[in-house]
Amino acid sequence: MKENDLVETVFTSSDTEDSKLSRASMKRKHNPTTLTTFAFVMVFLYIPIVILIIYSFNDSRIVSTWQGFTLQYYKLLFQNREIFLALRNTMIIGMLSTLISTILGIAGALALENKKFKGRKFFSGLIFLPLVMPEILLGVSLALFFSTIKVQMGMFTVLIAHITFCVSFTIIVIQSRLQGFDYSLEEAAMDLGANRFQIFMKIKLPLMFPGILAAALLAFTLSIDDFVITFFTSGRGFNTLPVYVEGAIRRGTLTTINALSTVLISFTIILALFLRRLKKYII
Repeated sequence: MKENDLVETVFTSSDTEDSKLSRASMKRKHNPTTLTTFAFVMVFLYIPIVILIIYSFNDSRIVSTWQGFTLQYYKLLFQNREIFLALRNTMIIGMLSTLISTILGIAGALALENKKFKGRKFFSGLIFLPLVMPEILLGVSLALFFSTIKVQMGMFTVLIAHITFCVSFTIIVIQSRLQGFDYSLEEAAMDLGANRFQIFMKIKLPLMFPGILAAALLAFTLSIDDFVITFFTSGRGFNTLPVYVEGAIRRGTLTTINALSTVLISFTIILALFLRRLKKYII
């Protein structure tokens, strides 16, 4: 009887604690302060985007005045060859810099994970340097470097500049994926007769792939979004989309830029939904 009473007491106390925890979690979930803060943050982040989308259909050259619905600025957008040329340049630079910086990121992450590598600490410090350096300083430094070695500013200099700051991000992301790697898998594969290349292709690379994909997406996003470094290293006659948008804003053609921004936002939402679905099959 005593044992039964003891067991019943334990279960009763545990049920009481569970009910207390559930009530506390329900209070946290329905905390009005938390919901208000969340709503304020969402409004602060997304209201400007909603206003931009609405005014992209505004039949007025003055952005702050609504004069009716129109699609004329979308027609002007798709008839503007300069925008499509800038978009083409942006995509070329983005894809090439992503590809090269991801390959260098894989090599760099593998080198830094090797404990026998003597310059490990020194190169780790160099990798973090572009992350903490202001963009304007990096842009001016690269512009002075290209001018010193007499290289004409254009697509090549922008590509080198984008690889320079993207490779640091790719190395860090891929290296973080390697930190939890079980090296006993390599030893087991070597005991079974696998060489270094087979170990990398069949064991290490599949485990690294989510980190490689994340690093590539981050590098591509940083590349197509960059303005400051591109502005200093592009020279005359070569525009990427951010540089073109900045020039269009200075010239006062905001209506076409609103339409362009709406198209880019729509593309970003579709891409995010696609990648979210793709993630289920990869990871």
